[in-house]
Amino acid sequence: MKTTKAAKAAKPAAKSGKAKGSVAARRTATLATPSDLKTAGTRDIAAAMNDVLADVFALYLKTKNFHWHMSGPHFRDYHLLLDEQAVQIYAMVDLIAERIRKIGQPTLRSIGDIARRQRILDNDAEYVEPGDMLAELQEDNKQLATSLREAHDVCDEHRDIATASLIENWIDETEQRTWFLFEANRRSDSTGH
Repeated sequence: MKTTKAAKAAKPAAKSGKAKGSVAARRTATLATPSDLKTAGTRDIAAAMNDVLADVFALYLKTKNFHWHMSGPHFRDYHLLLDEQAVQIYAMVDLIAERIRKIGQPTLRSIGDIARRQRILDNDAEYVEPGDMLAELQEDNKQLATSLREAHDVCDEHRDIATASLIENWIDETEQRTWFLFEANRRSDSTGH
């Protein structure tokens, strides 16, 4: 049986781990999805959006934490409110990560990565008063809105209209969550309002 030149050439490459499709080759493959945005711009946008993504994960988990540990006379209303808000927050996660990948940059890879980047603080207290939960989440949502606006500025600087468009909707949703948390936590006056 005769061996072709191409077959002979492929054998050494396969043994060295450099054959196309080998594990070693796949591990060194680039993630750079083609984009008409400049590479420096995609790096800036990805950095801003990965920070936002870490905050979104932190806010989601804190919202669920307070949802799970809610108590008191308004338990049902607050419990349902926080669950609705957690669903809305979590819906942002995949869209943010996939947008970062669409512009050719890597996104978060682990809980540790989230912890290193998050700016929204965790609350590991054993007990938090319901009103304090709502007030803390209100401030966290305001902080997220600020971060989203800052990321929007980065997108505008690099003419990334698609990411900016997504951010505009998330700012509106974040402002609505802030409003609902504020109203839910207001003290009633003597008229019941």
